[in-house]
Order: sequence, then structure tokens, then C-alpha cells
Amino acid sequence: MLKLAPFLLMLLYGILIYRFSVWRTAKELDARSRPLVDPVLNLLTDRMAGALGVARIPVFLYDIDPVNGLAAPDGRIFLTRGFITKYRNGEVSGDELASVIAHEMGHVALGHSRRRMIDFSGQNAMRLALAAVLSRFLPGIGVMIANGLTTMLAARLSRQDEYEADAYASALLTRAGIGTAPQISLFRKLEGLTGAPGAGVPVWLLSHPKTEDRIRAIEALGARWQANSGTTPQA
Repeated sequence: MLKLAPFLLMLLYGILIYRFSVWRTAKELDARSRPLVDPVLNLLTDRMAGALGVARIPVFLYDIDPVNGLAAPDGRIFLTRGFITKYRNGEVSGDELASVIAHEMGHVALGHSRRRMIDFSGQNAMRLALAAVLSRFLPGIGVMIANGLTTMLAARLSRQDEYEADAYASALLTRAGIGTAPQISLFRKLEGLTGAPGAGVPVWLLSHPKTEDRIRAIEALGARWQANSGTTPQA
């Protein structure tokens, strides 16, 4: 039992860190956000709500400059002021913003936040175990290798979450009669809106898939649904 104590402590540490992060994020969002009111976006979210069979989809405006959408650990959906500014300036359409909302709803519906808590805790324990084993054979660099391997694992799991949220959004947008075209068009312009921080970085170190890979995955889903035109995609 004593041999397991360090790993149990790392699991507990991961859970505590996650809980603190959730609390800090919620406090920040509460202080800097308000309900997003826009006639066009409200109509689009109403269509998605109808496709899901729910009364409404509340979306909040997060008052920060970066262009982003996010799903809070408590399930709320946010669009940043930077994103809304692009929308007001005509750089992003309402349908494209609807695709962002649908994507973030995918993270909520698929339980990605809770999954990340489990993954984060497990990765901390795995990092400790790998570092202990590798340091015996590779003193001095064993810890670095352990950190690198767990970072690659975390990035791979994050990319998988993004693909899943994209697929959920594609299904929801299709059911709502909006379609996947805005989703694809937004991806094609997103790097120009946000910059390209992943340019030149190996894909296995990226937390998000490459844009072209995400577009291909969405197009493949659309082709599959079209080939099986008698079926309706499930969000």
C-alpha cells in the first residue's frame, strides 16, 4: 500500500488542481460575461434548440479580446467579444458563429470537461510512474522523457475531443437545417482571424487537429450522410 501512496497522492493532486481551476474559471466568467443578445444568433440558436428538443440554448458574451468560443466546466457556452466584433464587422457570419456554438455544445454534451479531469489526474500519476522507471535507466533525462510522453498523450486526447465535438456540431447543424458549409467556411478563415500558433509544430504536439484534417473529417461525415440519405444524423 505504501508503494501506491505516491500515485494516489498524484491522483488526488490532479483532482484538487482541476477543482481549483473550475472554481477560478467560473469566477472569472461570472465577473466578465453577460447573456449574448443578438436577433440573428438568437434565431439560429432557437433552430438548434428545436433540433435538440430543448427550450433554448443560452449563450454568453465573454468580454475579452481573443477570438474564441468556449464551454465552461459548468456547461455554459461563451463567445468572446473578439469573436462578436468580427461578426459585427462582417468577417464572420451568423451561421459560422452558430457552428462555433454547436461545437462547444458538443464538448458539453459529450462530457469532455469531466473526461479531462480524469485524464489530467491519470496523466499526473503516469508521469510520476514513468519518471521513476525511466530515471533508473536514463538518469538525468528520464524525467524529461516522461514529461514529453505524457504531453503527447494529453495532446492526442485533446485532438480526439475536438474531432468528436466537430462531429456533434455537424450533426446538430444538419438537423437544424443550417448545414455544415458554415462550419467548413469558418475553419478556412479561422487561422486568418486568430493567427496560426500551430504552424510548423508537429501534429502530435498540438492540442487541436490541423485545420485541413478537421475539414476532411466533416466532409467525410457529410458524404456518408448523403450516401445514406434515408438516415438523419444524431447530435
